Amino acid sequence: MPERILKLKSSVIGKMIISIASGKGGTGKTLVATSLALSLKDKYSVQLLDCDVEEPNDHIFLKPSITGSEDVNISIPKIDETKCTHCGKCAEVCAYHAIAVLPKTVLVFPNLCHGCGACAYLCPEKAITEEGNQIGVIEYGQAAKIDFVQGKLNVSEAMPTPVIRSVKEYINDEGISIIDVPPGTSCPVVESVTGSHFCLLVTEPTPFGLNDLALAVETVKTLGIPCGIVINRAGKDNDVIENYCLKENLPVLLTIPFDIKIAQLYSRGITLVEGLPQWKENFIKLFDLIQEQVDERSHSLKR
Repeated sequence: MPERILKLKSSVIGKMIISIASGKGGTGKTLVATSLALSLKDKYSVQLLDCDVEEPNDHIFLKPSITGSEDVNISIPKIDETKCTHCGKCAEVCAYHAIAVLPKTVLVFPNLCHGCGACAYLCPEKAITEEGNQIGVIEYGQAAKIDFVQGKLNVSEAMPTPVIRSVKEYINDEGISIIDVPPGTSCPVVESVTGSHFCLLVTEPTPFGLNDLALAVETVKTLGIPCGIVINRAGKDNDVIENYCLKENLPVLLTIPFDIKIAQLYSRGITLVEGLPQWKENFIKLFDLIQEQVDERSHSLKR
């Protein structure tokens, strides 16, 4: 791996990747991701990767010292009009409609291009070369003994997945890697959670929360990743989530109450375990439960 990878601290476990996801925005993924990382940092080698590249905000709470960065580029086609015969082969093979061939010119739409290279490879006149198009940046550093990595998609760019893929190239070979996943269930989420050993799904006890949780559960199950539930802003209506989890045989691993103190801390950029230190033990127990789930699944797969 490149020298950009941060130095590892000693760890008592091998490698575990935990994704923190949700079916909708605003459920508390960042609250859970940052608090889990801070709770484990004194015992394990911990890394936090912010893959919500369209709106990364883990840095607001961890306040990392950024030590380096790297541009994220995708290759887009460049047409040599002196060689081009306007045969239309490039437009024909482009699955994303990023090329339009007109009688006297060829139009390239960089925001639609996925950088697959098919047009250049299949051009019969070899009239297409590729040039880099910068779509985002990766920043990395340290935050309170936590290895920190975040991706930032450039404003106006339409494809976060290449930036997310670049963030995940920084995953350490040992210790615990916590991934803060974008909201929803679309391609950026799939890219973020793929390869995880476990996925924590953060939800809220509302009809909207249940609807989006069910979509997220279906996505994670399709990917074959074990998952557990965190109920945030819990109150008297938890049954709407708990009954669903019972029906689907999903473990509820942590419940965070609807508490004005937590909301006030969050609004000031203070993590839950820093503002209310008694919560540190709850997040350590959360990790122990995750480890039990991962170990149980590993043993069942070996049988």
